[in-house]
Amino acid sequence: MDFIDEFIKKESSAGITLIFVTILALLLKNSPLSQLYEQFLHTPVEIRFGALHINKPLLLWINDGLMAVFFLLIGLEVKREFLEGHLSSLAQAALPGIAAIGGIVVPALFYIYFNQDEPLGMQGWAIPTATDIAFALGILLLLGQRIPVSLKIFLLALAIIDDLSAIVIIAIFYTVELSTLSITFATMALLSLVIMNRLGVIKKAAYFIVGFILWVSVLKSGVHATLAGVALAFTIPLRSVDKNGNKVSLSKSIEHDLHFWVAFLILPLFAFVNAGVDLRQVSFASMSGSVPVGIMTGLFFGKQIGVFVFSWVSIKLGLAKLPEGSTWPQLYGVSVLTGIGFTMSLFVDSLAFKDDTLFQHADRLAILIASFSSGLFGYLILRFSSGCANTLTVTSPVSSPPVRGRATRSS
Repeated sequence: MDFIDEFIKKESSAGITLIFVTILALLLKNSPLSQLYEQFLHTPVEIRFGALHINKPLLLWINDGLMAVFFLLIGLEVKREFLEGHLSSLAQAALPGIAAIGGIVVPALFYIYFNQDEPLGMQGWAIPTATDIAFALGILLLLGQRIPVSLKIFLLALAIIDDLSAIVIIAIFYTVELSTLSITFATMALLSLVIMNRLGVIKKAAYFIVGFILWVSVLKSGVHATLAGVALAFTIPLRSVDKNGNKVSLSKSIEHDLHFWVAFLILPLFAFVNAGVDLRQVSFASMSGSVPVGIMTGLFFGKQIGVFVFSWVSIKLGLAKLPEGSTWPQLYGVSVLTGIGFTMSLFVDSLAFKDDTLFQHADRLAILIASFSSGLFGYLILRFSSGCANTLTVTSPVSSPPVRGRATRSS
């Protein structure tokens, strides 16, 4: 099994897992066990080491801590794709890159249109710009051989660019007041990681120890802690040669090790603690507010219009090519699937609106409704589209085995 097939199957299975976890969270939140569910979310977890003291409820440990591991994996995937994967050349990156721009700009414009006169609501403009790769690929798995591999790769690349854009948006727009001392420590940790990379260090423990120091520093700095995961990923060597002259890849090894835990523990946990919407508090009036309407129209209409129109224009202008073996209806169906924001949209929502009861949970319910609608509509389009399946075989680097020792050069 090649790397891309393994990746898609894991992501797809994770998407199915997320569906069940989301339903469980909704059932608990709207049952007599609601109080127990809330107590679980706010279970205090404390770490103290000398003067270092971190005391957060379990909800924030998951959102700030475990999600940093998720972003570490995303960073490793982005680096691999840009250096030697499906985004490594302009021709390969053109279509998903242009489509991703449309999938960010147009949903944001939809949201801004409904919230331009609401200063508080405007904080959530980035919520409908995200794509949940696990859910989207999960839908494609249900369609089997009806969907050509080239179209799956298009969706994968687009979602990766979406995630990279979300990282940039979080860094620029969702950073609070900065701590100079913590920023200094974070900078020193990051420089240490870069030096380790240039010296050819390929011991996982070394990167994880310095990476933990980086995470704590970023957590205390005012910058969102998940960005530490991305910074760590970019410093981990992708291509190295050990002292025996063997080619190794620490980055691929760590990516392979993390993928199961992220797909089947971290993301389900995140969904479980964030998808519990109290439907008893949601009214028609709250769902018709500018924020939920902006989210729903942005995700359902904005994403599909932005991705498909930008793709169509780029193909017609000769800037990109239609994925091999695919049809226009299939491309449109995949464009609709990008409206499945779910985990990424919930994550941005938690940053934009710290008080999860600010809109009586209507904002989160809007994400769930739009994501479900995009998934169902996209599935139906792809299911009944007249395009033929494409059995194109795609090769991709296979993950390297665990790496030990030191390298003589790396990247």
